[in-house]
Amino acid sequence: MSTVLDNPGILSDQKAGKIIRRYMLWAAGAGLVPVPWVDMAALASVQVKMLHALAQNYKVPFSESGAKTAIGALVGSVLPGQAASGFLGGLIKMIPLVGFVIVPAFASTSTYALGKVFEQHFASGGTFLTFQPEAVRKYYSANLASAPAA
Repeated sequence: MSTVLDNPGILSDQKAGKIIRRYMLWAAGAGLVPVPWVDMAALASVQVKMLHALAQNYKVPFSESGAKTAIGALVGSVLPGQAASGFLGGLIKMIPLVGFVIVPAFASTSTYALGKVFEQHFASGGTFLTFQPEAVRKYYSANLASAPAA
């Protein structure tokens, strides 16, 4: 029977799960920023920081521009028009109570899905240079649908 000590990758995967959960909470907090569109900038910052932490966990060289490009390519390809979703998010936030529930939930969910994609990518030896968003769209969407509550 193998133990965690026999397979150090298990420790990286456990730590990655903790990283993702921690940044889900930060993302939900970013979604609570009361100024429309500023919350999206805060969310992007949280997600870049999460990718940095995951890259460190898997000893993958980090590139901020690579992380931003990867996030934009993946999220923009799955969610119809990132600009449109940011605009709608700003409008939804203006609806009393509803906006302050939906936007943080979406921020947390999208951060979870993004984290799971990069956890898998880095664990399999991938880097920012080898990331192909079209190859993981279905996995991202599946994790968006199955994300736990923050």
